[in-house]
Amino acid sequence: MFTKILIANRGEIALRIIRSAKELGIKTVAVYSEPDKESLHTMLADEKVCIGPAKASESYLSIPNIISAASIKKADAIHPGYGFLAENPRFPEICSQEGISFIGPSADTMRILGDKSQARQKMKKAKLPITPGSEKIIEDFNTAPKIAKNIGYPVILKAASGGGGKGMRIVRSSTNLEEMYSIAQHEAKAAFGDPSLYMEKYIEDARHIEIQLIRDSKGNSLAFGERECSVQRKHQKVIEETPSPFIDEKTRKKLIKAVEDASDFIDYQSLGTFEFLVDSQKNYYFMEVNTRAQVEHPITEMVYGIDLIKEQIKIAAGNKLSFPQNLKINGHSLECRINAENAETFIPSPGKIDFLVLPGGQGIRVDSAAFRGWDIPPDYDSLVAKIIVHSPTRAEAINKMQTALEMTIIVGIQTNLPLHMDILSNSNFRKGDYNIQFLEKFLNRKKAGRK
Repeated sequence: MFTKILIANRGEIALRIIRSAKELGIKTVAVYSEPDKESLHTMLADEKVCIGPAKASESYLSIPNIISAASIKKADAIHPGYGFLAENPRFPEICSQEGISFIGPSADTMRILGDKSQARQKMKKAKLPITPGSEKIIEDFNTAPKIAKNIGYPVILKAASGGGGKGMRIVRSSTNLEEMYSIAQHEAKAAFGDPSLYMEKYIEDARHIEIQLIRDSKGNSLAFGERECSVQRKHQKVIEETPSPFIDEKTRKKLIKAVEDASDFIDYQSLGTFEFLVDSQKNYYFMEVNTRAQVEHPITEMVYGIDLIKEQIKIAAGNKLSFPQNLKINGHSLECRINAENAETFIPSPGKIDFLVLPGGQGIRVDSAAFRGWDIPPDYDSLVAKIIVHSPTRAEAINKMQTALEMTIIVGIQTNLPLHMDILSNSNFRKGDYNIQFLEKFLNRKKAGRK
C-alpha cells in the first residue's frame, strides 16, 4: 500500500480523497493555488504545497509544478480527483516516468477513451451499440453538411477531446449548421486546446444513464446499477439519482453485463464510468467513458454501502478487487449539486460565506469544502456542496432531500438552492417522468410564467 498520496485537486473532491486515504492509514499532501491557501483541504491534509497563482494553467493544470511538489514531499502516488488533469494522458505518462503511481487508468487507455471519436470505434468493436454518427473527427466544415444529411437531423456536434457539456451544440436543420459548428469548435479549442469535433444523431427525449465500473489489474471487474443523470442544464448535471425511475431490472442487467464485457475487451483498470443515452423504448447507445471518479459517485456508495475511492486507491496499489460480486442495491439515493450562482440567471456568485448551516441526520451526507468565512474564488468551479440523501424508497428520498435543503442556510453568496426546491416539487419529476430536455422546458415555463 502507498505511504503518501499527493492530491492534484482542490475543494470537496480533495477532501473526499483525504478522508479515504486517512482511513487506509495513508498520509496525504494537498496542493493549492495562492487564493486557496486557507482552503479546507490544505488544513486537513498532513502536508501542503503551494503550486502557483490563481490561474489554473499555472497551478492545478501545471504538470511540472505538481510533479515537483510530489517529489519534494516524497509522495509515492498521485490522485487526480476529477476535472483539471484527471483525464489528461500526459499526466499518468509523466508520473510513470518519475516513478510515481497514478491512481487511475493507464495513459494509453486514457488517450484512447479521451478521444470521443476513437472511443466510439473502440466500443463498437466491444459490441456496445453506438448512436449513428461520423466515423472519425470532422476534418473541415465542408464535409459536415454531407455527414449531417446522411445521419439525419437533428444532430449534435461534440468536442472530440473533452466532455462536461463544453463544445457541444444541437443542430436541428442545415440552416444553422455552420454557425453551430463554429461555436462548438471555438468552445472545444478554449476548453481542451483541441478544436476537433465529431457528429452524432441527436436522440430526442432520451435519458442520460451511466454505469459505474471498477476493475483491477487481475481482470476482476464489477459494474454497479445505473445512475440517472437526466436533470441537466446545458449538458451540466444538476440532480442525480439511483436507481433510475425509468430503467427496469432487465435493462439494468443488460447494461451491467455490456459494461463489464466492454471493460474486459479494453482491459480497463481503475474506477470509470460508462455513459449512455437511453431512448423511450429503453434502447441504449454508448456516449463516452469517463476515466476518473465522477462528481456523483456518492449516490452509488450510498445504495451499495461501499467506498469507491478507497477501492480505487487499493487497486492502484496492485490489490485485487475486494467488493463481493453479489452486491445489491439497497434503497434510493439522490444528489443535489449546490452551486454559487444565481438560481434564475445562473451567473456565478463568488464571494465570502458569512454564515453557513449544512444539514445532517440519518441518511444525509454532505460532501463540501465550504465553511463560514470561506472566500469562494471566481477562478474555479462554482460547486459549494453536494447534498446526498438515502432512503428506502424514491418518494421518501425526495422528501428527505427537500427537508435537507430547507435546513441548508448559506449567507453571503447566491446559490441555486431555490432551483433544487422547485425541481423536487415538480409533479413530473416526482413521478419520474422526465428526460434530458426536462430542465430546459421547466425553466422556459417558469420564465414564461413570470412574464
